[in-house]
Amino acid sequence: MTSTQVPAADSWLHGLEEYVVPAAEAVARVLPSAELLTVGEPQTAADLDLTPWSGAAVATLSAGAGTSVAVLVRSDLADALAAAPDGGLELGAAIQPALDAAAGVLRGAAGAGRTVTGADLADLVAHATVAVPLLAAGVPAAVLVLTLDRRGADRLVPTAAGFAPAARGVELLHGVAMEVTVELGRTRLSVRELLALCPGDVLELDRAAGSPADLLVNGRLIARGEVVVVDEDFALRVTEIVAQPHAS
Repeated sequence: MTSTQVPAADSWLHGLEEYVVPAAEAVARVLPSAELLTVGEPQTAADLDLTPWSGAAVATLSAGAGTSVAVLVRSDLADALAAAPDGGLELGAAIQPALDAAAGVLRGAAGAGRTVTGADLADLVAHATVAVPLLAAGVPAAVLVLTLDRRGADRLVPTAAGFAPAARGVELLHGVAMEVTVELGRTRLSVRELLALCPGDVLELDRAAGSPADLLVNGRLIARGEVVVVDEDFALRVTEIVAQPHAS
C-alpha cells in the first residue's frame, strides 16, 4: 500500500493510510455485499468522482481524531434497501454497523447514521479529508470517507496496533471503557438474503462446532476461548492470548 496522495501543504496527512486503512477493513467486513470486499488505495477526498455514488450514510464522531465518518454506496444497494418490506430501510440506519465499525478503529463512537444525497453529498466529500474505496472483484462497490481535523490528528502517535491517543502513561487510559465482543463465527449474505431472513432460519458460520470463539476489543482480536455457562449466562473462558504484531 503506497502513501495517500496529498498536496505538499497537507504533509501532516502523510502516514494516515496506516490509520484509515484498518478503518476501511473494518467497514468491508460488515458492509452488505454479494462479493468479498477488499480495500483500495486511499486518496484525497476532494479528488473523488461522485458520478457512481447515489448517496452516503454519515455519522458524527463523538470522540477520537476526527469529525465524521461516511460510507458512499451505489444506487443498486440504496434501491434494494428502499425496496425492503415494511416501507424500506433508510440508508443511514441500514449502514450504521459499518459506521460503528469504522468509528471503533478510530477510537471514537459514531452518532446516529443519516442519509445524504445530491448537493449535501457533494459538500460532504468536498470538505472531507481522505477517501478509501472498497472493491468487489476489483471494482469500487463503496467508499469510506473520513473527515479528520488537524488538531485531532496531531493527538495521534503510532503504536504497534496502528495509532492511539497520545498519553504520558498507559495508566491514564485505565478508566476508558472498551467494547468487548465474543464472536462465534462469520458469514456473508447478499442484501436479498438479508431482507428474506425470518424467525427459524439457520445461518451457517465459517467455523466448525467446538472451535474456539474470538474475543475482540473495539473490533481487534486479542484472545480466544471456549464458551461456558455461568449462573445461566453465557461467558468465555480465555484459553489463548493472541500476540499482536510489532511495529516494523
